[in-house]
Amino acid sequence: MADWGPVLIGVVLFVLLQPGLLFQLPGNGKQVEFGSMKTNGKAIAVHTLIFFTIYSILILAVHVHIYTG
Repeated sequence: MADWGPVLIGVVLFVLLQPGLLFQLPGNGKQVEFGSMKTNGKAIAVHTLIFFTIYSILILAVHVHIYTG
């Protein structure tokens, strides 16, 4: 049996937390920009930390698992 939980959560978080797609923190002109479709180095670093934090909580603390048989 394969555990697809970490893979699925990683893909979904990666898509949703792309800087500029839904929001960007910090933005280019403001602290938070929504749907700007632009990014900068600081936003990439912040979104990487947000991704890692949420991913770690879901995988290690909540134990999300999706098994296929």
